[in-house]
Formats: sequence, C-alpha cells, structure tokens
Amino acid sequence: MAWVPMDDADLSRDAFLGGRLMIWQPRQGYRAGVDPVLLAASVPARAGQSVLELGCGVGVASLCLAARVSGLHLAGVEIQPGYADLARRNAAETGHLLQVETGDLTRMPDSLRQRQFDHVIANPPYFQRDRSMPAQDPGRETALGEGTALGLWVEVASRRVVDGGHVTFIQRTERLPELIGLMSARLGSVEVLPFAPRRGRAAQLVLIRGRKGGRAAFRLLDPILMHVGETHEGDRDDYTALVTSVLREGAALPF
Repeated sequence: MAWVPMDDADLSRDAFLGGRLMIWQPRQGYRAGVDPVLLAASVPARAGQSVLELGCGVGVASLCLAARVSGLHLAGVEIQPGYADLARRNAAETGHLLQVETGDLTRMPDSLRQRQFDHVIANPPYFQRDRSMPAQDPGRETALGEGTALGLWVEVASRRVVDGGHVTFIQRTERLPELIGLMSARLGSVEVLPFAPRRGRAAQLVLIRGRKGGRAAFRLLDPILMHVGETHEGDRDDYTALVTSVLREGAALPF
C-alpha cells in the first residue's frame, strides 16, 4: 500500500539548492536527499528540449533541473498517487511547469506513451527485494525496493528517448555491472561517473548515461569526491567545492 498524505501535518517543506526550491515531502516514508539533485545536475539539457523522469517521486530531480535550465518541457510518471500529488503541488508552488502522470512506467499513460523525449532520467530503486530487508514504511519500500526489474526501467527509457537523445540514471555501484550490460544492449556511448564519499574510499554511487544511436567507446570517468578530508570532523557540512556548488547553487556537473 502506497503512502497517502492526510494533511500538511504529515509533510515537511524542505530547502533544496540553497533554498531556491522549497519542496513538500512526507515526514515518514521516502525522502529525497542529494541523489536526485546530482542526477538533475548531470543532464545536458538545453532550453526548448523535453525531459521525462521515470519514477519522479515528489519531483525533486525535475524541479532542480528546471531551476538550472529554463524553457524545458518536463514530464514525470509516478506510481504512488500521494507522491504524484506532491510533485504537482511542488511544481505549482515553485512556478515550474511539470506534467506529472500517475501510473506504472511499464504501462505508461497514453499522454506519455505517444511521445518521445530528448532526455529520459531516473533514480530507480536501489535494492533488489530478494536481497534486502523491506522497509517498514510502504512509500519508502516502493521507492527503494525494486518492484520493477532494472532491465524494464532501461527498456522503457530507451523507447521513450529520441534518436540521439540521452538516458541518465543514478544508482548504487553494486548495480553497475548489470546497468552497463543493460544500457549497452539498447543504447550507445555509455559513460559512467562514480562518486566516492572521501579520498581513499570506494565509490558508492554512480551516474550512468547512454545515447540512443551513439557509437563512442565506453568511458569510465574520474570519481567525484563528495567530502573533503579522510574523516568527518565536527557537526557541519564538509562537501567539496564542486559538490557544494551543485547542491547549494544549482550548478551543473561536469559529465
């Protein structure tokens, strides 16, 4: 059963991009963090282009992208009605145009199935349900626990993107071998950008992008460090300058 908001007491209004965006989220359940912000910062979109977000949640990635690039035609599909409603509310209150359809990405609503987009982006569930303990909150479990196979996310994205368009996902590194195979089978010019928590630590998160019809060789880019220093010292943010510019100022990622 998906999370359904009762009233504003069930919600928090959180600042993204240094307060440029104020986003309503459930107090309990899946809450967006830095991952959708990094995803939005990586998309090489230009004014006038169209972007589809699969599993848009409350709209953080799409709205962060809209805050950086004006004049985009944004759409999202979200399976949980409560989250889809919040995405519409967040779009309206932040003044950005975002068409949000409630539905399953494997049974795409007609208004989206009849279109193709310059970019398709997604932050698919990270954990395979047969390999992880389910979350207690149903909304969080739907967002984080894989119900639709990762291969179907890639298949749908590849169908909805135009020739020459880009598909960009953010995922945990343990799913990277699978994702490279899936994207390479349907897209070309696959690139991977890892994120390491600190110097000397293994990467835990990756951005992966493919281009429909692309012919370039696979590229594995230098990791981006999330935090300065080898350990966290004190109760303060210690993001690197690049990551701070993305999270607080809405800057683009060099990807």
